[in-house]
Amino acid sequence: MKLYYFPPSPQTRKAHAVAIHLELPLELQLIDLQKGEQHTPEYLKLNPTGRTPVLQDGDFILWESTAIMQYLASQVSNSLWPEDMKSRANIVRWQSWELAHWNRGCQPLQYENFIKQLSQLGDPDPQAVQRATEIFHKEATVLNTYLADRKFLVNDTLTLADFSVASSLTYAVPGRFPLDDYPHIRRWYAQIEELPAWQKTAPKG
Repeated sequence: MKLYYFPPSPQTRKAHAVAIHLELPLELQLIDLQKGEQHTPEYLKLNPTGRTPVLQDGDFILWESTAIMQYLASQVSNSLWPEDMKSRANIVRWQSWELAHWNRGCQPLQYENFIKQLSQLGDPDPQAVQRATEIFHKEATVLNTYLADRKFLVNDTLTLADFSVASSLTYAVPGRFPLDDYPHIRRWYAQIEELPAWQKTAPKG
């Protein structure tokens, strides 16, 4: 299998980390988003959205990180993607929440407080930061409460749900995410940061 990836991307990170955790061999092909390589005709044939990651398994092409995570975890028997339907539904629930709700607060804070400065795109937009902060607090309250008496998100063991939700916190420090009032999130994420797969996929620099 071959993974077209951009290491700094949280979406790339969660798929790549799953492969490393499960010790699945992958050929890695860098797609440098900063150089616009995602817009080449060759890459757009693989993924018409021009985003990373993309997984190629023979003639099968798969894009969207959540789908890639599930496909990778289906290659071998493991606890990240257990066989029973209720566990899988619960995992998909959290993966869906991450994409539809959690990321709506995390991504703008990451962009305004970190990416803009990194890319010399100007100062943060105060209104955008305020809107994102309000969303972040609303969703962080849900997650923090849920994790109050749980070690992980599903079945009290590490699953794809944890990789998905944790990926949005990749740039929590430079993105100035307001995590001080959410001790259960911080405790849970500290566990994720200890995983060798998470450390190996941490952005460089």
